[in-house]
Amino acid sequence: MILAGSDLVAFVPAVDLTASRHFYQDTLGLPLIADQAPIAYVFDANGTMLRLTAVPAVAVAGYTVLGWAVSNVAGAVDDLGERGVVFLRFDGFPQDERAIWTAPSGDRIAWFSDPATNTLSLTEFVT
Repeated sequence: MILAGSDLVAFVPAVDLTASRHFYQDTLGLPLIADQAPIAYVFDANGTMLRLTAVPAVAVAGYTVLGWAVSNVAGAVDDLGERGVVFLRFDGFPQDERAIWTAPSGDRIAWFSDPATNTLSLTEFVT
């Protein structure tokens, strides 16, 4: 109950803080709200604080570390693809020509990586 009324802060590790800053700011279009280089950059992710934090090495996770709920995943994939984002394909997940997988629930998901190899996702949830 103590955290139910508190804002969430998301953290993403980055080895090359400058490259990651450009990716999150220029490619993904997140507004930079604080420059705390060489330690971190802080972005506004639609009301959630996202801290891009400098680390000496990133432990590659075998799962999504950060994702966005989008209303049109195909449109978001096309837009980010035009900005140079390459979408990931996974064995065992039948993905369409845009690398979008349709989950058994009907949700549609596409994955991509940031410069630090963090796996990010876009999900169009079925309502």
